[in-house]
Amino acid sequence: MVNSADFVQRLEKLLQYYGISAAAFADKIQVQRSSISHLLSGRNKPSLDFVLKVVKTFPEVNLYWLLNGKGSFPASEKADPAPTTLQKTETINSEVSAPDKSIEKIVIFYADGTFKSFHGN
Repeated sequence: MVNSADFVQRLEKLLQYYGISAAAFADKIQVQRSSISHLLSGRNKPSLDFVLKVVKTFPEVNLYWLLNGKGSFPASEKADPAPTTLQKTETINSEVSAPDKSIEKIVIFYADGTFKSFHGN
């Protein structure tokens, strides 16, 4: 579960880092300005749609850092570029075929903000 007060601090850090107002940030990620205001005041908690829009619009924002503060922001400049789809598939295939590993859960997030969860055996 996301700690709302900590999430607000990370959101404020994003605004400061990019040097933009809450209103400009809302416009940039295409949400209502009141959504940002309600998040910053602690009135509302962030929705999955909101979080996904932030991560999609600002690739420097690490999803795990935004949600729970783990990781770093901005994403390290020394990090390897994002792997291609082929590299991702090869990694997944090698991990699945490892005899001492089993899949516990897979979650697929769709662009419309919905998601589907699959549980292993």
